[in-house]
Amino acid sequence: MYDVNPDVVTDLKDLSATLANVEAVIDLDSLRNQVAALEEQAARPDLWDDPEAAQKVTSQLAHRQGELRRIESLRSRVDDLGVLYELAEEGEDEDARAEADAEREKLRADIAAMEVRTLLSGEYDEREALVTIRAEAGGVDAADFAEMLMRMYLRWAERHGYPTQVYDTSYAEEAGIKSATFKVEAPYAYGTLSVEQGTHRLVRISPFDNQGRRQTSFAAVEVVPVTEQTDHIDIDEKDLRVDVYRSSGPGGQGVNTTDSAVRITHLPTGIVVSCQNERSQLQNKATAMAVLQSKLLERRRQEEQARLDSLKDSSSGSWGNQMRSYVLHPYQMVKDLRTEHEVGTPSAVLDGEIDGFLEAGIRWRRTQ
Repeated sequence: MYDVNPDVVTDLKDLSATLANVEAVIDLDSLRNQVAALEEQAARPDLWDDPEAAQKVTSQLAHRQGELRRIESLRSRVDDLGVLYELAEEGEDEDARAEADAEREKLRADIAAMEVRTLLSGEYDEREALVTIRAEAGGVDAADFAEMLMRMYLRWAERHGYPTQVYDTSYAEEAGIKSATFKVEAPYAYGTLSVEQGTHRLVRISPFDNQGRRQTSFAAVEVVPVTEQTDHIDIDEKDLRVDVYRSSGPGGQGVNTTDSAVRITHLPTGIVVSCQNERSQLQNKATAMAVLQSKLLERRRQEEQARLDSLKDSSSGSWGNQMRSYVLHPYQMVKDLRTEHEVGTPSAVLDGEIDGFLEAGIRWRRTQ
């Protein structure tokens, strides 16, 4: 055996120990048993007699298999890395050593990301997420900023291979959007994205100001878990006002020529949801009802949490609190005001590179 740098050996042991802790929290044996049980269900010949239940089984199976593959792959990479360093020392190969160093840094980041996953243990953290973005103070700049945030989250999902569905977009008159709601279909999407709840602030030279002045604008992000059949969210039809209207796109262009878009107002709470992405009014109503159920579920969760801790941590439940600044002028920086995490590349962040902010937010929330 050839001598590997003692610091590298120590680092590899630390990485292995961290991964062992992650494996213990995730409980690999339990995860393997879940995968086996779901595979058994998926193989049943009568599975698709109930398409909704079948879809749930196949979705859960894919999620669990993916998680098992990820953690087994990390363990394999940790084991292989020690061998890679030995081979580099044996051959006195600087290129191989550099390759091993690069893999060690990548492995450190991947294990840290998996470690963050173990911190998502809330009641609804495993679920898919519904994200709503609204333009707030700042006029046309705020509407433009809201659209920038929507693109940021959709690009983040795309980078990770997570499917998304945009349910509703309300376009502003001059530029940008007044509001939008979309779904992120991925395991732990709610637990991960819920740390994005709050008011986001943009500072820049406004492209809409003919005098080139610096403007500050705001947009709000709301994240709720997708409801499941077991949630028992009862909604009385008498508590609803349902309006139908014609779908429209940016610039007033008609998506179609029928009044198929649906807006539902829940009268007791004042919650308003809408959907216009389907051609059928019935489909849009069904989707809007699902969104309403998710928002009522999150409202119930917040009320239960408020009773438990008497709102001692109001910052984590309220999405009216300013939580991140995106500064494009006079300097370049994005900074989270809760975690102090910051980067000097706003363009990369707005293109979906937000994993550092998400991980910092999840760790911060755990300490609160």
